[in-house]
Amino acid sequence: MFVLELTYTAPVERIDALLADHVSWLDTQYEAGVFIASGRKNPRDGGIVLAVGDDRAKIEEIVAADPFTVHGVCAYTVTEFIATKTAAGLAPYRQQLPG
Repeated sequence: MFVLELTYTAPVERIDALLADHVSWLDTQYEAGVFIASGRKNPRDGGIVLAVGDDRAKIEEIVAADPFTVHGVCAYTVTEFIATKTAAGLAPYRQQLPG
C-alpha cells in the first residue's frame, strides 16, 4: 500500500484552475481499484491519497500522470508501507509481512 502526499508548489488559484482535471484523474484511479481514499490536507497546502498495489514503479507512473504533476503545481512524496492491520472494512487490503 502507498501513501501519496501532495504538496502544492503553486498558488491555490492555479490549483483550482486544474482541479476538475485532477478530480477526473482521481476518478479514473478509483474505478481502476488503485485508490481507496483521498482528500485535502488541512490547512489546504496539498492532499493525501491512499493507493493499493505492490508495484512502486506503476504507482509512480500514475502520479506522473496527475494533471497537478503534469502542470508542475505540486510535488509528491510516495511512501510504501505494509498494511498488516486494518479496520474491518479494509480487510481486503491487509498484507502479510515478507517471510
